[in-house]
Amino acid sequence: MERLQYLCTPGDEGLEVLTLLRREMHLSTNLLRQLKVTEQGILLDGVRVTVRQRVRPGQVLSVLREPESGRERRVEPREGPLDIVYEDADLMILNKPAGLAVHPSPGHYDGDTLGNRVVWHLARGGETPTFRAINRLDRGTSGLMTCAKNKLAAQRLEEQLAQKGIRRTYHAVCEGAGLPERGVIDLPIGKAEGKGIMRCVRADGQRAVTHYRVLAEQNGRTLLEIQLDTGRTHQIRVHFSHLGHPLCGDFMYGRELPGMAGFALHSCAITLTQPTTGRALAFSAPDPAVFARLLEGTL
Repeated sequence: MERLQYLCTPGDEGLEVLTLLRREMHLSTNLLRQLKVTEQGILLDGVRVTVRQRVRPGQVLSVLREPESGRERRVEPREGPLDIVYEDADLMILNKPAGLAVHPSPGHYDGDTLGNRVVWHLARGGETPTFRAINRLDRGTSGLMTCAKNKLAAQRLEEQLAQKGIRRTYHAVCEGAGLPERGVIDLPIGKAEGKGIMRCVRADGQRAVTHYRVLAEQNGRTLLEIQLDTGRTHQIRVHFSHLGHPLCGDFMYGRELPGMAGFALHSCAITLTQPTTGRALAFSAPDPAVFARLLEGTL
């Protein structure tokens, strides 16, 4: 069982374990709760201790990266191709193809989704087969997404995401031309009444802010670079459809295009901090070949 360790310093003399778990290891209340009831969850020099135990310099405080909770939804492993851009003990960066769902649906946890494939990959490597997607992509969206490989990494990555420490850049091809070279779309998004998962711009919705830059215009279509200040459901798709420039192939907010597995939205770059070492990480993935065909007008 993998552990995260901390060597107590002279300045830590007499401090409670709880103080170090929060200050030095940055553990959340939920993760601490799980560690406290897990055998060997919190050890000081290899001996299980309570969070009220006081430490001495030179002692080694360690916690399980993967405490057992028994509450996580089980995703069945299923072999399938994975485009792994990066992997270490804490996380995976995956390049998801368009048309592949990220999560199994209720009652179908053994289906062919990214989650099923990740669990198969982890189980084959002898690691805990739990799927933890940090940033999620719609089925029709391709590109980079982050998965945590243990609870501790998941907690830290989710905190990064909430604090805008994980930055994602998207490329998209939309219908039409004539958009300003750069722009900020600041329009609230809410549920479209009576239309299931659809969203729309509405005055009483949640604030949604999208930044874009025009990269190219060709054959009545526009290639965009996009970054988000907020992460509302279908935000990019809703905003550009509202402006009269739906994404190419978007069956829900524009029109479906035969020959496309999804729609023309791609998570092309991501930057984040490695959750254990603090090292800055940056990754990119080239646009799908279908983007060139859309701009050439052959699709």
